Amino acid sequence: MQIDVLSIIEQYAQGYFLMASDFDETLAWYTSRSRALIPLDERFRYPKSLQRVLNQNRFSIAVNRDFRAVVEGCADRESTWISPALKEVYYALYQTGWAYSFETWQGDTLAGGILGIAIGGAFIGESMFFRIPDGSKVAMVKLVERLRERDFLVFDAQLSNPHLDRFGAYTVSDEEYQPLLQQALQRRCSIF
Repeated sequence: MQIDVLSIIEQYAQGYFLMASDFDETLAWYTSRSRALIPLDERFRYPKSLQRVLNQNRFSIAVNRDFRAVVEGCADRESTWISPALKEVYYALYQTGWAYSFETWQGDTLAGGILGIAIGGAFIGESMFFRIPDGSKVAMVKLVERLRERDFLVFDAQLSNPHLDRFGAYTVSDEEYQPLLQQALQRRCSIF
């Protein structure tokens, strides 16, 4: 399968996201009238019980230590939009420096992770998973810290859900999102 990485990045830079159909796994571009954003300011929050986990330093953090395992972990659910073809897209984006896995580890065991695409000062979260309780939650907290340190403007979670709401996720209209995205794209930021 030939993957046109630059065309894919151009679509993400316009606010589209790629998903596989539940029916036949065909890849298609989607957009939404509203977007869920994870705040990168004081509005970001998490449960007090998670602070205890963070204080215990149970997990170490890594970026791209095992990108493929994070993709597989994100796809390993009963209903998934991450088809084999979409995995190949993520691998191509990773190999060309656009896609990242932000991971938590417990010793040599992958505890959880977040899969995303970084363009300028925008981090577009594609999916997250955990194998050890709190693994993905700690990844979320540590990723937000990293994005703040690196001067990212946008953490786009695409679609809201109750799990993201616990971290202070909020929804903006597409009319609000597009200028914010364009502003973020002008920044020169790096996950590393």
